[in-house]
Amino acid sequence: MIDIEFFIENFKSTILQDINMQPWEVVENLQHILSQHLRKLSADYKIENNIAIHKSATIEKGVVLKGIIIVSENCFIGANAYLRGPIFLSKSVRIGPSSEIKQSIIFDNSAIAHFNYIGNSIIGQNTNFEAGSICANHYNERQEKRIFVKQNNQLIDTKIEKFGSLVGDNSKIGANAVLSPGTILEKNSVVKRLELIEQIK
Repeated sequence: MIDIEFFIENFKSTILQDINMQPWEVVENLQHILSQHLRKLSADYKIENNIAIHKSATIEKGVVLKGIIIVSENCFIGANAYLRGPIFLSKSVRIGPSSEIKQSIIFDNSAIAHFNYIGNSIIGQNTNFEAGSICANHYNERQEKRIFVKQNNQLIDTKIEKFGSLVGDNSKIGANAVLSPGTILEKNSVVKRLELIEQIK
């Protein structure tokens, strides 16, 4: 069992207090998790069509929001970004222009620059993705598409075909880097520009 709190310090202080799942199970069940949380939000959120936006958040022109999405206080979403729910953005998350986020959780004070893709992932707090970096969520190039993750030299079968990354707090992902499906990064990880992280060959 992967303990998400080992990677993300405040994991259970937001929407996930009673959650005891593997990371990919959290992502798979995010629609249900967010629908439960949506009903508990304060009057500081404007809620319309299952999209909740805190009154202090900034949404620039051309942003597309689809599905169930919660945008917390002081978040910023840059022009022409595309968010495909279910998505939870915790406090003070910055999504840069023309980035795409799909079925993911991004924790406090993390920044996703411009032209990024984050798919089916859990991103810790104070994490920075430079421009063009990607959390891939699907093995398009493989005949066998089921995703395995590697933790403590042990292979774990997720039994699913779409899961991106679990990225620990305070990590730095360089420009145009690619995290392959099933990537697990500990706190304070650094991925160089143009680097490919492929934990399972």
